[in-house]
Amino acid sequence: MENEKILAAQESVNYVKETMIVGLGSGSTAEHMIRALGKKVAEGLKIKGVPSSEKTARLAQEVAIPLITLEEAGTMDINIDGADEFDPELRLIKGGGGALLREKILAHNSKLNVIITDSSKAVDKLGAFKLPLEIIPFASNSIMAQLQKMGLQPVLREVGGAPYRTDENNNIVDIDILGQEELDTINQKLLGIPGIVETGLFLNYTDILIIGKGDGVEIVKRKS
Repeated sequence: MENEKILAAQESVNYVKETMIVGLGSGSTAEHMIRALGKKVAEGLKIKGVPSSEKTARLAQEVAIPLITLEEAGTMDINIDGADEFDPELRLIKGGGGALLREKILAHNSKLNVIITDSSKAVDKLGAFKLPLEIIPFASNSIMAQLQKMGLQPVLREVGGAPYRTDENNNIVDIDILGQEELDTINQKLLGIPGIVETGLFLNYTDILIIGKGDGVEIVKRKS
């Protein structure tokens, strides 16, 4: 799968043109993209990047990609990011790495969203990968109780025995949505619970999906 990630990442940087402002995703596949983009910058490509996580920012700085803030960027020309799952309708689950909030903000503020992935992330129905939710720590107990009543089997994500903290100092809860038929409906129900900041359902953001497959790539574009 690692080679497929690299192939998808390398293909994605071909969409980046001179003077573009680029949203830089998070995760293992996005890291390959950032390194490939860094090589293009070293060869003279002039761009500016907006990182979706502190980890991404550190890697971008290592490969000398100039960074600006979202406030400075306004709208980005292109956003390139990975996914934990994608279905035939190009809907995604993201957030396995804990950066879903900033990732969705960048996706929302980009003219073009390019998703890069290996072939193992393809599913007929989203939900084999648990859905991450970013939640306010103050409300974690009440949120967990409500999610439990909804039959979503919530699990508070932990690292080293302590609750995981995002770059925004929030918690992550992973839930089971495999039995949910109406993803838009469950997404709205989740966002209606006070204290849930954002969900890892990216239902209407993918413009171009680049899938590493064997020794090549498959490119799927959203139907207009």
